[in-house]
Amino acid sequence: MKIVINRLLIFGLAGCLLFGIAMADGLLIQNVTLIDGTGRAPIEKATVLVEDDRITRVARSVLPAPKGARVIDGTGKYLIPGLMDMHIHLMGGTKVEIDGLRSADIDRDAGIRALHSYIYAGVTSIYDAGNNPAFILPLRDDERSGKIASPRIFATGAIVTYPGSHGSSEFSVNVDDWPEAIPLLDAYLETEPDVVKLTFEERGWGARETIPMFPLDLMQQVIEYLNSAGARTIVHTSSERRARQAAYAGIDNFAHPIIQGPVTPEFAALMGAKRLPMVTTLTIGENYSRLAENPEFLDTPLYQAVLTAEEIEELKTVKRQEYQERTWTWWMKIMTEVAQENVRQVHEADGLLCAGSDQTRGTDLHRELELLADAGIDNLAIIRIATLNCARMLGREDDLGSIEAGKLADMVLLDADPVADIRNAQQIAEVIKGGRIIDRTKLDLPVNK
Repeated sequence: MKIVINRLLIFGLAGCLLFGIAMADGLLIQNVTLIDGTGRAPIEKATVLVEDDRITRVARSVLPAPKGARVIDGTGKYLIPGLMDMHIHLMGGTKVEIDGLRSADIDRDAGIRALHSYIYAGVTSIYDAGNNPAFILPLRDDERSGKIASPRIFATGAIVTYPGSHGSSEFSVNVDDWPEAIPLLDAYLETEPDVVKLTFEERGWGARETIPMFPLDLMQQVIEYLNSAGARTIVHTSSERRARQAAYAGIDNFAHPIIQGPVTPEFAALMGAKRLPMVTTLTIGENYSRLAENPEFLDTPLYQAVLTAEEIEELKTVKRQEYQERTWTWWMKIMTEVAQENVRQVHEADGLLCAGSDQTRGTDLHRELELLADAGIDNLAIIRIATLNCARMLGREDDLGSIEAGKLADMVLLDADPVADIRNAQQIAEVIKGGRIIDRTKLDLPVNK
């Protein structure tokens, strides 16, 4: 038994060194401006003590450093919770054709590089909202066992939908009758999805065709069954009408804001009353026109760090021309402004927004924060939207999302004030996950080549 334990310790140490995670007996960050993620005003000259993987004390005064602890002088720096992206589809699990169809095409290395882009950008938790289960679930296992450097991975795996509806593919759980669907759902639940995603969408908006939609009564039966099994749910929908129906059918979260048109004041009030988390996903619509019109964003430090010169060149030429020629690009440009106003209204009505990009790199979460600021939401609230509200969506607010005693020590140390300018969340000094400092120079990214 002693030999086995020693080998496990050696493996753990080797893994930490291999993946660029600094080992320590504890961590003490002193004299820092603390922005704790709760929405409370920043605290100057704060001290945060981390022991093992958790925050054990947060104080307004200097604390003595435990023996063996690493001490960081936070003078002139700002400490925020680890950022969270609550809607991604990690690259490497599927190949997406131009008509939106997906097929298996696993590239694990591409997935790991994308995961490294998140942790490099200060994103310490992600939720993959639908992917090839044979790809994303083993990566989730490897992250949780410490085999790979990665944000915390929460995943749906397969999407639950109606045959031929949005998200229906070779990976989905296609439900068409009740109670015949129960064995399918039971088999799916054995994969331990962190959140179960359903789709409730007939499309027919923008330039899209009309498709079959999940029957409402059937979806409600599925939600009730999943909730009774202890599973949280999230729904893809895009109109106020369908979102209302899903809310009253018992859904736990929304994967997107309303994008088909302006929301009514009554819907914003409904979201404030029910406090159902709604993921913002503004970036997915805006990314087309942004590249088509303003490709110089690719020359900024964060994009240069995570994209190769070849990738940037392809985006600036081939992909840009493709986006310029697509009607969808310009329709989405208009509707992104509508969605921005919709999320602002939900926020003003005390609805629960949480940040998500519907993309696949850490750079995109930072763009999401910028779009929320452009929508008129203040930066202190945006930090909560990208941290504690996200933990609420996952049902993990007791463990994640804020810098408070007892919570997992996922934090980002910044060189500039994100409350003054949300773009300062990109000015990263250190990324800390589970009390361990990530060595960003050892991540598999172009910046380290």
